[in-house]
Amino acid sequence: MHIIDRRLDPGGKSLANRQRFIRRAKALVKQAVRETSGARKIREIDGGGAVTIPADGVSEPSFHAGRNGGMRDYVLPGNKKFVSGDRIDRPKQGSGSGSEGSADGEGEDSFRFVLSRDEFLDLFLEDLELPNLAKRKVMGEAAEKRQPAGFRTSGPPSSLSVGRTMRRSLSRRIALKRPNRQALEAMHEELAALEEEAGKDKARINELKAEIERQERRSRVVPFIDPVDLRYRRIEVTPEPIAKAAMFCLMDVSASMDEHMKDLAKRFFSLLYLFLTRRYRQVEIVFIRHTHEAKEVDEETFFHSRESGGTVISSALIEMARIAKERFPADQWNIYAAQASDGDNLSSDNARTVALLRETILPMSQYYAYLQVGRGDYDRDDGVFARQETTLWRAYRELVRPELPMAMRKVNDRRDIYPVFRELFEKRDEMAEAN
Repeated sequence: MHIIDRRLDPGGKSLANRQRFIRRAKALVKQAVRETSGARKIREIDGGGAVTIPADGVSEPSFHAGRNGGMRDYVLPGNKKFVSGDRIDRPKQGSGSGSEGSADGEGEDSFRFVLSRDEFLDLFLEDLELPNLAKRKVMGEAAEKRQPAGFRTSGPPSSLSVGRTMRRSLSRRIALKRPNRQALEAMHEELAALEEEAGKDKARINELKAEIERQERRSRVVPFIDPVDLRYRRIEVTPEPIAKAAMFCLMDVSASMDEHMKDLAKRFFSLLYLFLTRRYRQVEIVFIRHTHEAKEVDEETFFHSRESGGTVISSALIEMARIAKERFPADQWNIYAAQASDGDNLSSDNARTVALLRETILPMSQYYAYLQVGRGDYDRDDGVFARQETTLWRAYRELVRPELPMAMRKVNDRRDIYPVFRELFEKRDEMAEAN
């Protein structure tokens, strides 16, 4: 997104000041985009539209001189209310929220930006990436890389190498002893001088004329540039090693997941799907829904099916391991997984789930993100909803280590979906992680 400031240059404002203003405006637009996304429906989350930012957010500070140029003492005759030393309150301004309030409470409107879909998505997905995208292999429809590969004798005019062509032309002219223009001009001058002399040396004149004719004939026979001199730049197109990734989306759709929880999970996976399809070309997305049993489904079924049942988390991990083994070899693919659940699981299944993660899923994965969705428990002392801690959350928390590629977050309200999503997939500093 590019913001163009069409205001006239104000006095005393530098280019750096104007650039800071534009950066601040863009940051406010980006924040407005993120806040707007939380209030949208799932189907409308990737659309453009209008966003507003407060007028005071882009105001520029300035220095003002005193009304009379400095500190002054005043004597107010006929005063019945104040005595010496009293402070006089500032007069009340208009009640409007703008910077130029009026007596009736009206003020300036907020700034309104109308963004296209591409501009909205660019701001929405800025600074996000898949962590540890490292394994690269030339496979299938690999991207093409164009690189110089020498020269050739034919090609389109746009690829003509003028320097290489002129060097070959010069070498050929020297080898064939083609006369140069300076030598011919010297012979013509000598011939003209001999013809103007009183005692003409006819033998020398005839010799010069024969030599000039021979050299001019050689110039016509040996051209300045010949087709054999032409050299064209050769471009070789080779497959470029690309990083291919597979993202497994695991969603709990059991009976314990009410409509609010499913809405949170779907919003999270909608953001994930939008992010992957927008930022990466070679990413395979696998959708797995699970109750007491898991199965791979298509996108439409994943987001809109109303199937329900019991809860066995390990069934989703088993299905993921099976699909990865069959279609996505770990030595060739970057394996990622995102799991959303309310944390309710069959008690006897927690140990098996943790064992599958530790021994099978995490060793082959580049990154595993777990999102627990729920309403939270009401805290009577604080009057707020506290984040709920389930048996599955406690089991996963015991598993998490700094050296393991796993992250866990909780979400109770749809306004928290985007901040949590950014935490999970925010671009990280490779040097900082190495340290």
